[in-house]
Amino acid sequence: MKKDSITISLCMIVKNEENVLERCLSSVSTIVDEIVIIDTGSTDQTKEIAKKFTNCVYDFKWINDFSAARNFAFSKATKDFIMWLDADDVITEENVAKLLELKKTLTGEVDAIAMKYHLSFDEDGNPTFSSVRNRIVKRKRNFKWIGFVHEYLEVYGNIIHSDAAVIHHKDKDSSTRNLKIYEEAIASGKPLNPRDKYYYANECLDHGKYETAIEWYNKFLDEGKGWSEDNIQACGKMADCYLNLGDMDLATSSCLKSFTYDGPRGENCCRLGYIYLQQNDYHRAISWYKIATLVDIPKQSPFINTACYTWLPHLQLCLSYSRLGDQETAKKHNDIAASFAPNNPSVKHNQAYFNSLFNEH
Repeated sequence: MKKDSITISLCMIVKNEENVLERCLSSVSTIVDEIVIIDTGSTDQTKEIAKKFTNCVYDFKWINDFSAARNFAFSKATKDFIMWLDADDVITEENVAKLLELKKTLTGEVDAIAMKYHLSFDEDGNPTFSSVRNRIVKRKRNFKWIGFVHEYLEVYGNIIHSDAAVIHHKDKDSSTRNLKIYEEAIASGKPLNPRDKYYYANECLDHGKYETAIEWYNKFLDEGKGWSEDNIQACGKMADCYLNLGDMDLATSSCLKSFTYDGPRGENCCRLGYIYLQQNDYHRAISWYKIATLVDIPKQSPFINTACYTWLPHLQLCLSYSRLGDQETAKKHNDIAASFAPNNPSVKHNQAYFNSLFNEH
């Protein structure tokens, strides 16, 4: 396969995305050679917008199965590689340039391309939480989507990592759609695999059903068949459930349990710091926030909240030391936080406070 012969199909499933679809397709149109849109029942102008960009718009009867819809979309692709996006995703100009360069060098020996997925951002537009997704795959490998909710693309072979990223700009409030799909599956007696149990627990957490979430996180962890990264995430999320229920002891235990799957992670160290901060136990809070500043960002994890390794623990150290009366050390940590997040409102508030305090002295 010649380097200049590589072509890419974009495959998407959509429903009622008239507010964001044009933005998404405009951002990616110069990269891909074909756009395939699968509509699962739109009642707005989604299909009309899609037809501005492509003639390949198909209807798919919704059967409460995201993988079925995505696999149908992939079946309609005709190019060498397939790229997938959601309607509220965007490719920025910087990342368009990276992908166009990648396309020039892409060869048939590559089976899949993993890319970062930026999900949240700070005041300066820097990503604060990112995951990694297998974003572009070779069509002839016939890779399949797995899972009726929170589906994933099962790939293998020669997988490369690109420094290009997809930006997620969430447009809609969190809906109960996924939660209802899981609840209907459970009510019908459909067995949930370990991954389903974990993601059902996540849905319960997101919708304030903390006791149910804890029940299913425990089922997931007790089964012992989950991916280690999901195990770590489950421990932290279960701690959040306990925090919302006001049980500090079990929140602490959940965070500590995460250390049985890997070394301390910044996210759970910050949770532990927060737990002790809420109890006015500033010395213990300081210990955990300090550890968060020392641990390395785990390269093997596709789920990273960079704030927990950079500005956040220093901001909380500033608060802790200030409450202990050590304003000089507090200011030092706020200055470090400012080096990571100069426009963070709390950092700026602290700067004004310390300027006033030390100028008075």
